[in-house]
Amino acid sequence: MEFLIDRLPLYLGGAWVTVQLTVGGIALAFVLAMFFGVLGTARSGLLRAVSTVYVEVFRGIAALVLMFWMAYALPLLTGFQLDGRFAAILAVGLNVGAYGAEVVRGAINAVPRAQTEATIALDMSWAQRMRLVILPQAWAQMLPTFGNLSIELMKATAVAFLIGVADITAVAEQMRQATGETVLAFSGALILYFLIAQVLIFGVRLLERRANRRLGRTPPGGRGLLALLRPPALTTSGGAK
Repeated sequence: MEFLIDRLPLYLGGAWVTVQLTVGGIALAFVLAMFFGVLGTARSGLLRAVSTVYVEVFRGIAALVLMFWMAYALPLLTGFQLDGRFAAILAVGLNVGAYGAEVVRGAINAVPRAQTEATIALDMSWAQRMRLVILPQAWAQMLPTFGNLSIELMKATAVAFLIGVADITAVAEQMRQATGETVLAFSGALILYFLIAQVLIFGVRLLERRANRRLGRTPPGGRGLLALLRPPALTTSGGAK
């Protein structure tokens, strides 16, 4: 324990870099997922084809290989050297965004057809239908899977040290080489990754509960911190019928 306490500032520095990679990657992945996911539900065959190309290309490329390509191959082609952190964010964001796009597409398609027909009967525009009726319902369905993808994205950033990013894994490897304490060095990394994952889980559970309440669904189990530590089981506000 003394080993970890003495080196806590170094680990916290690496954790801050990991948090930056995670937040940047999640932000990029979310934007791409929403954009291409909605395109995947469009009536236009061309728009659906654009979504399919993005999803299939980046879902089929390993995040590590894409990260190496961004860091080392792209500069050879363009003459422009990307910062290691930016290359890592691009790689994990593009990769996870492709999986997220399928989540968005599936959630939108899962909204009952009657809801869409009702908006058409009310003479709503496409933008109004999506913003006011379809996406709020689809959003609640997306969140659990988005939470899983966010955690997977955070863990994928662990390979960023291979392109020179000083994240948690890089700090642990430096400690191992400097002290020979393999178990303790990587135990510190394990603890920090676990703690970051718990923060992500807590945040997604909070968003889930808020989204479900807006739809009139009441997650049983009460309120407060303890209720957020378990997945919300849903019932309608009026109870089962």
